[in-house]
Amino acid sequence: MITIVNYEMGNLTSVKNAFEYLGYNVKIAQNNLDIQNADKLVLPGVGSYKMAMENIHRLGILKCIQKKVEQKCPILGICLGMQLLAKDSREDGYTNGFGFLPYNVEKFIEKEDISIPHMGFNDVKIVNKNSKMFFGINDLSDFYFVHSYRIEKNKDGYISGITVYGSEFVSAFEKDNIWGVQFHPEKSQSNGLKLLSNFARL
Repeated sequence: MITIVNYEMGNLTSVKNAFEYLGYNVKIAQNNLDIQNADKLVLPGVGSYKMAMENIHRLGILKCIQKKVEQKCPILGICLGMQLLAKDSREDGYTNGFGFLPYNVEKFIEKEDISIPHMGFNDVKIVNKNSKMFFGINDLSDFYFVHSYRIEKNKDGYISGITVYGSEFVSAFEKDNIWGVQFHPEKSQSNGLKLLSNFARL
């Protein structure tokens, strides 16, 4: 059972439909009991980092998610969901995230050669050649992005994918059972479906 966490930030239907298309059973959950019973967790989302964390606290699901991840339950963060798995963000004021990885989420630096948000298909350079996330996916395959904030490229060993938009940023990471992608695999055609399948088979 793949459990999609509903913290009232974004369209969950497209993610659910993608997993069901692949043949997996999917449940949308908004309470601790459903999260506790999950085999795998998906944390999607679009919008404000600050509002997202406020919703997670209000719903009382923060500690339950943290415990499941500490117990090695696989989790996939998508777009805003990926950012929430990091340490913190400056979006709408400083906000702490889950802190599973020591990354800071910052806004794109405005330059004449890019527009914000970063929107549309872009290439992902696979920097972890042993990546389980990108198994069976070619280097520099394209995925669909929509975001104004990002995690800057760094030397952390958990980074799996890098994308260039003005400068390089982290488009994917995997730390054991914790996976995050800045792009939307559910909107990325065959490449995205393959990645979701790789996650479901963990």
